[in-house]
Amino acid sequence: MASRKDSQFFEGGRSQNVVNGSRTSHGQWGRAWKADWFSLINIILLLISCPFIVYYFIMSCDQYNCSLSEPAIKLLSGRVHLLDIWDKTPSFTWKALILYTSWVIFQAFLFMIPDFCHKFLPGFKGGVQEGAISPAGVALKYEINGLQAWLITHTLWFANVYYFQWFSPTIIFDNWIPLLWCANILGYSMSIFTWLKACFFPSNAKDCKFTDNFFYDFMMGIELNPRLGKWFDFKLFFNGRPGIVAWTLINLSYAAKQHELYGQVTNSMLLVNVLQGLYVLDFFWNETWYLKTIDIAHEHFGWYLAWGDCVWLPYLYTLQGLYLVYHPVQLATSYAFGILLLGFVGYYVFRMANHQKDLFRHTDGNCKIWGKKPKYIECVYTSASGTKHYSKLLVSGFWGMARHFNYTGDLMGSLAYCLCCGLDHILPYFYILFMAILLVHRCIRDEHRCSNKYGKDWKRYTDAVPYRLFPGIF
Repeated sequence: MASRKDSQFFEGGRSQNVVNGSRTSHGQWGRAWKADWFSLINIILLLISCPFIVYYFIMSCDQYNCSLSEPAIKLLSGRVHLLDIWDKTPSFTWKALILYTSWVIFQAFLFMIPDFCHKFLPGFKGGVQEGAISPAGVALKYEINGLQAWLITHTLWFANVYYFQWFSPTIIFDNWIPLLWCANILGYSMSIFTWLKACFFPSNAKDCKFTDNFFYDFMMGIELNPRLGKWFDFKLFFNGRPGIVAWTLINLSYAAKQHELYGQVTNSMLLVNVLQGLYVLDFFWNETWYLKTIDIAHEHFGWYLAWGDCVWLPYLYTLQGLYLVYHPVQLATSYAFGILLLGFVGYYVFRMANHQKDLFRHTDGNCKIWGKKPKYIECVYTSASGTKHYSKLLVSGFWGMARHFNYTGDLMGSLAYCLCCGLDHILPYFYILFMAILLVHRCIRDEHRCSNKYGKDWKRYTDAVPYRLFPGIF
C-alpha cells in the first residue's frame, strides 16, 4: 500500500559505506528474518481486513451516498444483511476486464521504452540510473521513464476527449466497481506469482528472506528485487505504474462525471485534481530519487506492495474525488484559497526538506542550508561483516526542527486534499487518518532500525533533535 508518501530515506545524512574502495551494505535492510506471534496475528488481520475495507468504502458510496455509518448500523441492527449488499454490488464484466488488461499491457509497454525526457527537460534525471546497494551487494540499474509514460498517457487521454472521442472521459467512474474485481485479480495473481518465483527461480537468491511462515512471507515478500529479464522490475513497475499514472486519470474521470451529472465542475474538484496532480508529477520528476527510498531499497515485494499498489492505492487514495461526484461541494473563495495555500506549503516543506537532505548527502556537508554551514552528528556503525562505516546525520534546516519533517509536509498536503470535501462526512478524511497512522508507524520503525544501527550515536542525534514530526508536540 505504498507510494512515494510513505517512502522516505530513514538516514539523516550521507552514509559513507566504503571498504577497500567498494560500497557495502549493512544488516538492517529489508523486513524481518523471523515472524513472532504478534506480527503474525497482525499480518493475518491485515490480509483479511484490507480487501473488506476497500469494498466497504466503495460500496458505501455506491449504495449509501458515502455514509460509512449507515451500512454498519443497518447490518448490526439486522435491517439489512451482508448478502443484500453483495447482491446489489455491480459484478465483474468482460468490458472491465478488457479495459483493465489493455491498461496494464499499455503501461508495461511504456515501461520498457527508453526514456527521452531527460534529453530535453533541464534538471530531470531520467534514463538508465543506478539504485541502492542491496544486502547482497548488488546495485541494479533501472530505466527511469515514469514521467515519459505519464506524459504519453495523458496526451492520449486529452486527445481522445477533445478530438478522437473513442470513449467517454467518464469511462473509469462508469466501470469503477467492475474494475475493482480486475484490480484484485491482478494484485493477488502477482502476489502468488512473486511468492512462487522467490521459492523456485529468484532473480538473486542472496536478496531473499524466508521466515518459514507462509502468511508473513506472502504478505511482506521474499525477494527484494524480483525481475523478469534485465529491465522489467516488478517493484518499480507496480509502485509507479499502473497505479500512480492512473491516479490523475481517475480524478479527471471523476471531474468529467461531475460535469455530466451537474453541468459544472466545482472548485473543490478542481482543487483535488490540482493538488494531487502536483503530487503525482513530483513523484515522476523525482523517480530517480525514489530508487534510494525505503519502498525500493528496503521493502521486499509481496502482497503488501503488489495488492496494495493495484487496489489500495487507486481506490482509497482517490476517495476525495469519488466523494465529490456524489456530494459536489462549491467552496467559498477564501476557504478554497486557504486549502490551496495549505497544500502548496505542505508540498514546499516536503520537497525542500528532501532537497536539503539530498544536498547535504551529495556534498558531504560542504554546502549551505538556510544560508549557514550545516550542523550534523557524526556516527559510526558496524555492518554484519564486521566492517566499520561512517555517517553524518543532518541537524540543520528542516531536519533541525524534527527528525522526519518531510513527513510533516506530507501530512499537510494530505489534510488539504481532505478539506476540499467539506465537513459533512468522514469518508474523505480516511486518507489523512491512514497517512497519519502509517507515517507515525514508519517513524517508529525507522528509528528502531537506526537505534540498533547507530547505538549511542543515535541517542546523541535524538537529544539534538528531540521531536519526530511536530516541533514542541511530537
